[in-house]
Parts: sequence; C-alpha cells; structure tokens
Amino acid sequence: MKLKEIAHARTGDKGEISNISVIPYDEKDYEMLKEKVTEARVAEYFREICHGKVTRYELDGIHALNFVLDKTLGGGVTRSLALDKHGKTLGMALLEMEV
Repeated sequence: MKLKEIAHARTGDKGEISNISVIPYDEKDYEMLKEKVTEARVAEYFREICHGKVTRYELDGIHALNFVLDKTLGGGVTRSLALDKHGKTLGMALLEMEV
C-alpha cells in the first residue's frame, strides 16, 4: 500500500534544507510508520535530490514523524533553478512510497 493511504504530509524549508512531516490519519498506524518509514528509506527514496543527511524526529506526543533532508533544495529559494524552490511537493512525493 502507498503511504498516502494511511497518512498525510506537510513540508517546510529553510535554505537548502527541506523538512517533511508525516502524520497518520489514525494514531494506531503510528508504530507501523516508525517501523517502515526510516531515515534510510527516505534517503534512498530522495537519493537523486537529497545530497546530505536525512534525520528523523519522532514526535510521539502527536503521533508524527518529521524528516529533515539536508542539501536538498539546490542552495535554497534564492539560488535554486528548480520549479519548486521551496520543496512543497516533496511531502506529496513521499506519500507515494510503498509501505
């Protein structure tokens, strides 16, 4: 199944760092997300655009995962030639991951 079937995502950016929060629709799926959506899988999933470290933060109190992808936005909004300079579509892209 695709991640989008059990979760939604929000994205943000700061310079060339993108962060993606993954929040399950149902709290009971949170433990499975922690098991399946790892730093290594997210790094591999975005290997073509993420040229730095991927760090995962577990927000157990609100049942969410936050991924910080370093060196992902081509230098940031003022330097990137990408169409999506802020990386807002990265959350939607991650939701296409098979879990």
